[in-house]
Amino acid sequence: MRILMVSLAFASGLLGTLALMGQQKAAPPKLTFVTKNGNVTFDHAAHVMREKGDCAACHPKLFAQDAKAPLNYKAALHRTAETSMTSCASCHRMGGAAFESKGNCAKCHMKG
Repeated sequence: MRILMVSLAFASGLLGTLALMGQQKAAPPKLTFVTKNGNVTFDHAAHVMREKGDCAACHPKLFAQDAKAPLNYKAALHRTAETSMTSCASCHRMGGAAFESKGNCAKCHMKG
């Protein structure tokens, strides 16, 4: 009887865990941010691949894990972000791991 109760408790816990895992949403492959200088399409899948699946490289220290959270990299904040190495400028700055945003507007901002 005791084994049956332990087994039922284990099964119940396992089902609860699986239900919670089923509620987790997959990350979007791309995100589009609407800006006055042209929309910015962020290739999330490419960045995940570059970081070898390490979500902690960006989340939550640089970005909330929420596609609706503010990006904090708007017009006047490019320079601020580059100075403080936050947001996209953690990598996209002079001396960063990726191309510098300064002078490369068309790499991110697409008009039309």
